[in-house]
Amino acid sequence: MLQSGAVCELPQGARSGEETSSSTSPLALAIFFLLTPAIIVSASEIPAAIISVSNLVKQFGRFAALRGVSAEFEAGKFYVILGDNGAGKTTLLRTLAGLAHPTRGAVLIFGKGPKEACPEIGYMAHPSLLYDEMSGMENLRYFARLYGIAGDESCRQAIGAVGLDPELMRPVGKYSQGMRQRMSLARAILHDPKILLLDEPFSNVDVHSAREMVGLLKAMRDSGKTVFVVTHQGALLEGVADEFIWMQAGQIVNRTARFEAKEAAQGMPAETA
Repeated sequence: MLQSGAVCELPQGARSGEETSSSTSPLALAIFFLLTPAIIVSASEIPAAIISVSNLVKQFGRFAALRGVSAEFEAGKFYVILGDNGAGKTTLLRTLAGLAHPTRGAVLIFGKGPKEACPEIGYMAHPSLLYDEMSGMENLRYFARLYGIAGDESCRQAIGAVGLDPELMRPVGKYSQGMRQRMSLARAILHDPKILLLDEPFSNVDVHSAREMVGLLKAMRDSGKTVFVVTHQGALLEGVADEFIWMQAGQIVNRTARFEAKEAAQGMPAETA
C-alpha cells in the first residue's frame, strides 16, 4: 500500500484518466506497487525559502540600481553579496530591510512584506548608527526602548554576545573601529531577530578585528540565524559562508558555493597577461 505523500511513476497506461491496456494486468499493477518503494518527503527535508524576491526593480530617477532581481533564500544560511561599487548590493540589502521601497516587483519575508517582517530583521548599516557621546550600554538602552524591550538584560546579553563588556562606560566615540563595529552588531541583534542584514561589517577594521567579526557571524549562523553580508572582502568568508552571490549592474549574475575570482564567478573571461 502506498503511504501518504508517496511519489512514484505509474506504468504506462495506468495513469489517472488513461485506459489500462490489456498488457497491464491487475496482478502486474499490484506487483508494481508492492515492489516500488514509497518515498516519503517530510517538510523538514525540503529547503524552506524564507525570503523570496520577484522581479525586483529599484530606480533612482533614470538610474536603475536593481534590474529585475529574482531569488530565494533559505533559513539558517550565510549569504555573502559581492560586486563592484554600483552593482546594487546595498540597495538590495536596504530593500530586504524595508528601508528602500521597490519601484516594481515584490519582496516576501516569512510570507510578509519587509515592513511587516521588521521584528524578525536586524540591520547593520555601513555607518554605525550609534551615538558617539553615549556608552555602549546607553546606546543599547535607547534602542531597546524603541523596540519596546524593558530592563537591561537584553542589552547585556547583546553586548556580551559580541565580546564586549557591558560595564564599559567609555563613550562609543572613543572606541576603536573594531569595537564600534561589534557594538553596531550588538544593536542589530538586540531584539533577537531571525535574519541579519549587514552592510560592510569589516569596513576600516584591522585583520584581527575582521577575523573576530567573522567568528561572531559564524556563531550566529550556527545558532540558526540567516545572515546576509555585503562586503568587498569575500575571501574572509571562504569556508564560512554557505553561498556567494555575485551582482553586476543591478542583477544577480551568479551564485557560487565558494569564493572565486570575480571573472570566474561572474562567468566572464579572465584577463590574460
